[in-house]
Amino acid sequence: MVKAATGLRTPPIDPALAERLHRQAGAARWDLSGEDFAAALSRSAAGRFRDPDASPREVAAYLESLHLEDLAVAEACARGRESAWEHFVTHYRPALLAAASWCAPPGSAHELADSLYADLFGLEERDGARRSLFDYFHGRSSLAGWLRAVLAQRVVDRVRETRRFDPLTETQAAVSAPDGADAPDPDRDRYLPMVRAALAAALAGLLPRDRLRLALYYTQQMKLAAVGRVLGESEATVSRKLDRTRRDIRQAVERRLRDDHALSDDRVAACFEYARTDPAFDLARALPPDGG
Repeated sequence: MVKAATGLRTPPIDPALAERLHRQAGAARWDLSGEDFAAALSRSAAGRFRDPDASPREVAAYLESLHLEDLAVAEACARGRESAWEHFVTHYRPALLAAASWCAPPGSAHELADSLYADLFGLEERDGARRSLFDYFHGRSSLAGWLRAVLAQRVVDRVRETRRFDPLTETQAAVSAPDGADAPDPDRDRYLPMVRAALAAALAGLLPRDRLRLALYYTQQMKLAAVGRVLGESEATVSRKLDRTRRDIRQAVERRLRDDHALSDDRVAACFEYARTDPAFDLARALPPDGG
């Protein structure tokens, strides 16, 4: 039985299977030993199977479904293999910077990409060992997809810290009303800022994983199955959690409108009606993208 480096109980992995997957991943290219790669497989299996008595067939099927070459590169980078880092810099760093340029606020793309790059290299030490962000990559998604998701999470975390929702900024283009047109609705102009602020607070109050799930689905327009692969969830689980999060957001917005602005049920309903036609209330715009 191969033991997980994390200390978690893990289902047994057939040594012959681990050796075969090591060859299939081409891990030797990165000077990654069979023992080191088996540790990565074991860590991934420990995250997938909470029951250490999972059947060998289930474990084998799971391991064979992983992005093995990406897992080998990530593990080799985490262990400081120079050949793997050269490969990563050549093949992934340009895409990482492009993704940061897409999802980060203007002027901060390089800083965001470099901070992630530093964490991937592992500048922090714990218990005398260098800790790398690659330790959290389990091969369930592609390495490129995982990097985009991590970048997206960094963006929403920064948004939460600063309580600023730049994507909610309203377009300032004003259109003059033609003669005879209805006068602007003063209630709409008064209520919409309330709704936008309530939505921003509701999104900021979500768990980071719930915000990321929303961003992948609405902003990146990923299908449920693809979101599930990124987050390690089933398609049904993604759908159920999206429904729950949408309900939570609506309830949080309603509660804030009542508590902060003392609006009646009728006025709250009017706020939502106005918001239906306001682009800033669209979740696809209210959430940062994940880098695309």
